[in-house]
Amino acid sequence: MIQQQVFSCDGASADATVTIHAPAKLNLSLAVLDRRADGYHDIESLMVPVTLHDTLHVAPTTEPGISLRVRWGGRLARIDPAYAGDVPAGPGNLVVRAAEALAREAGVDRGLQIDLIKQIPAGAGLGGGSSDAAAVLQAAADAWQIDWTVERLAALGATLGSDIPWFFAGGPATVSGRGEAVRQVEGIPPLPAVIVKPAVSLSTAAVYQACRPDPARQGDADRLAATLRRGLRAAIPLMHNALESPARGLAPEVDRLLSDLRRAGGLHPLLTGSGSACFAITRTVVEARHLAARMEALGWPAVFPVRLCA
Repeated sequence: MIQQQVFSCDGASADATVTIHAPAKLNLSLAVLDRRADGYHDIESLMVPVTLHDTLHVAPTTEPGISLRVRWGGRLARIDPAYAGDVPAGPGNLVVRAAEALAREAGVDRGLQIDLIKQIPAGAGLGGGSSDAAAVLQAAADAWQIDWTVERLAALGATLGSDIPWFFAGGPATVSGRGEAVRQVEGIPPLPAVIVKPAVSLSTAAVYQACRPDPARQGDADRLAATLRRGLRAAIPLMHNALESPARGLAPEVDRLLSDLRRAGGLHPLLTGSGSACFAITRTVVEARHLAARMEALGWPAVFPVRLCA
């Protein structure tokens, strides 16, 4: 669900600035099936984009090199920076690495100026960094006039991060393997949800290291997708995240957040990804607003009412 719009002051497409939205994602299910010899894990997950998104303005430059400016937007610009997480503005940012990889593989000798406006908190399991990287691959290809297919861009993304190929799916999709095998899913309803991010962030590697694989969960993502098409009530028992237990053990704040979501009336609250953000799906927008207000009243400032993007 990457959306883009191209603006050009002089009408010359080679000098156009590409503005692109990079959505957050929720894992409605996440099974860890096995540990792999390459250090990764075989997983299976139903992932859905949501309306919370980052925005990237990408402009080509005549000189080589990638320049990145990072700003906070939306709710993250108004609350304690601890809830936003750590986002480097230099070569350590996945956005810069993705743009550099595309320039190298496509033989481009021009540069990019990237203005990244973050509304997705980092270290939250919402896929913000991977989404930004996928978005910049698409935007840079347009800005540099590289005629690559989406599949080729996604394959390059897979060399940089396991979640990146999923963001080229354009909507809900299941992932398997270490995340590189993506299959689109139709019929997921655009349900409201509330996401809450605690001040603590979690290391993906540490959470996976503490997880115990369960191969019996294979097929859960497909079963959940099929059940969701028939309605939320029957689907809720199938929603799960194998990383939730280790995340709660590593960060007591996550355990408290999940308890508060239940206390505030959230339906089957879950961790998303490896955390630390948690969410609850609601039946109506009104329910989502009430749940968000209750969570803020309980002292959680990083609260994001969203809608699933079907």
